[in-house]
Amino acid sequence: MSTPPARAPRPRDRKAQLAAVAAGLFRVRGFHGVGINDIAAAAGVTGPALYRHFADKQAILTYVVLGGIDDMEAVTATALADSDPPAQQVSALLTGLATQAVERREIAALWRWEGPHLPREQRREIRRRSGAVLAAWTKAVLAQRPDLTTEDAELLCWAALSVFGSVAVHHTTVARKRFVPLLVELAEAVLGTSLPESEPAPAAGSGIGTPSRREQVLAAATALFGERGFHAVSMEDIGAAAGIAGPSVYRHFPSKAALMVAIGHRAADRLALAAEQALQAPDEQTGLRRLAASYVRTLLHTPELLVSFGADRATMPDRDKADLLRVQRDYVAQWVTLLGAAFPGLPAREAKIRVHAALTIANDLSRTGRVKTRPDLPAELTELLYAVLGLG
Repeated sequence: MSTPPARAPRPRDRKAQLAAVAAGLFRVRGFHGVGINDIAAAAGVTGPALYRHFADKQAILTYVVLGGIDDMEAVTATALADSDPPAQQVSALLTGLATQAVERREIAALWRWEGPHLPREQRREIRRRSGAVLAAWTKAVLAQRPDLTTEDAELLCWAALSVFGSVAVHHTTVARKRFVPLLVELAEAVLGTSLPESEPAPAAGSGIGTPSRREQVLAAATALFGERGFHAVSMEDIGAAAGIAGPSVYRHFPSKAALMVAIGHRAADRLALAAEQALQAPDEQTGLRRLAASYVRTLLHTPELLVSFGADRATMPDRDKADLLRVQRDYVAQWVTLLGAAFPGLPAREAKIRVHAALTIANDLSRTGRVKTRPDLPAELTELLYAVLGLG
């Protein structure tokens, strides 16, 4: 009489495995673009099996994000616990953070940009714990660079964090033995940046004329999406902000998704125009400098750009989503090609990693509450991008 085959033992770390699968999906599609059944299917389990470990999708995100904070705290405590000189402590810290980013690439930036989907208590905990970690980093950097103010050192730490978080926004990779040192090199370039001195900001023009009703609706939607997120805003909210009744918004845009598509195209058009003007340069390095400066200038003066970077792609129709993704990739390819021409010995993959790190610094810091109000942020961001691109 034959015996039935033995059932394969259930992995002891099944909960962590499920969370890792979910983190990968959240990274690619955004929180609202992923359902419980999507996670279960990707993990090769049933929905009920997933519910044995997590109460809901929000609980999974909480587990992933807080786990990432745990890892960051552990790396920080280990690197800064020794009595080594400050330079060695910072080097150990950067190496640990770079290793963590490469090994857990799917959560490198989730805690920052998917955190708003968590319950208020968890958001408060993340702010408290990440703030404590950043304060420890800032103290270590100040010990190495006493010429900095606390605020300037904190800015550089935020930028270094963006270097590590940048690996979550692209799929380019190199061998691990090179990837970690490359990220450390870029973070060290950031922490070594000499920030520009303050300069008087030019007076902003007030503009003339009255925007069309369609432009008013688009501007209102852009502002609300930026403040609250796409899913927390209704067409009635947009109408009220534009000074019209909610149903009147449909005369200009058939849906919220159509508004988001229009925002994405507006951002892409303004980037393309700024790039075209910047690339009228006598040589590649000058062109790259102008391109970086044009990106910062456009980013800080184009609210549509900030909203489109934080957009949940699941909100857009597939055709528009694919079109905007193609435009975005073409824009990044311009940077990579120019960087390769400016530094002919630079491998193409490393050039792409550098470009994504530079763009992520600008994107992150322009949305980070603690630094985005700095009066000299445009010049500071430009200098940080130069550093990462090798132009410092």
